[in-house]
Amino acid sequence: MTQPNIILTAGEPAGIGPDLAVMLSQHALACNLVVLANPELIKQRAAQLGIALKVHSDEGDAHEVGHLCVRPLQAGAVAASVRCGELNKDHAQYLHDSITTAAKACLQSEFDAMVTGPVHKGIINDAGIEFSGHTELIEQVTGAKQSVMMLANTQLRVALLTTHLPLSAVPAAVTPSRIESVLAVIKHDLQHKFGIAEPNILVCGLNPHAGEGGHLGMEEIEVIEPTLDDLRKQGYQLDGPLPADTAFTPDKLAKADAVLAMYHDQGLPVIKSMGFGEIVNITLGLPIIRTSVDHGTALDIAGTGKAKVSSLLYAIEQAITMVQAQKSI
Repeated sequence: MTQPNIILTAGEPAGIGPDLAVMLSQHALACNLVVLANPELIKQRAAQLGIALKVHSDEGDAHEVGHLCVRPLQAGAVAASVRCGELNKDHAQYLHDSITTAAKACLQSEFDAMVTGPVHKGIINDAGIEFSGHTELIEQVTGAKQSVMMLANTQLRVALLTTHLPLSAVPAAVTPSRIESVLAVIKHDLQHKFGIAEPNILVCGLNPHAGEGGHLGMEEIEVIEPTLDDLRKQGYQLDGPLPADTAFTPDKLAKADAVLAMYHDQGLPVIKSMGFGEIVNITLGLPIIRTSVDHGTALDIAGTGKAKVSSLLYAIEQAITMVQAQKSI
């Protein structure tokens, strides 16, 4: 099987994204990697980190340790204005363009998958560009009807029913149609992008103790349980709704290929506590494969050499695995 072609967006110029791209060049990779970034920025960061690096634009060449293939994005302008740790609204369009360009390149089959470095949502919005996150923008660019955020490590996969919503808005978003569409995406992608023939999905309740029989909320009785029952009749293997405080116990997880949490901070603290920086963010439901690091821009350590490349390496490894699983089906 030929090596997958993967495009990487380097993320926020003032953060650790460029550091990670440079550090990545020191590792052997089982893919052909192209970094979408400003070449001068990458060269500057390599010099600042004291890492010997040859930047080139020969996209047909296999990845080689000490070398980095960079597809230019707004060459010159961004590099001249970057200071590590200092956000700049003038970089917002560069960031937005890097995400949309990479997604379109995957749609056009130039690349088998895209991997994204960390961005700072606030600075993009401050520049007047509406941006709620990578997931939502890539969904828009690719025309996906329903995308799903999932974080994964070697032990656990956690998907989210709702993502970047205020907690007060979550109950109204827990609807039969959303539950059905999200679980359909999870099941499909576990089958077609991970090679799991009959995935078993554990579903959390919304309320403490999964509503305690209606005493702590009615969403489980009125919405979640009936919807799960309907899906079971269609052949879904589902466990729940379960109280979130016991859903992540070893005996439950041993039977689960993925866990569906109702909201962002119900599921993600659990998996991130298992090894922050060793987790990959995967967007399900897209016509392309997209993975990402599990951390932010870390402005305070940009350019210092203190950043850890482990999450990015895992994101690339997971993208390679998904490409191979998809091609083998």
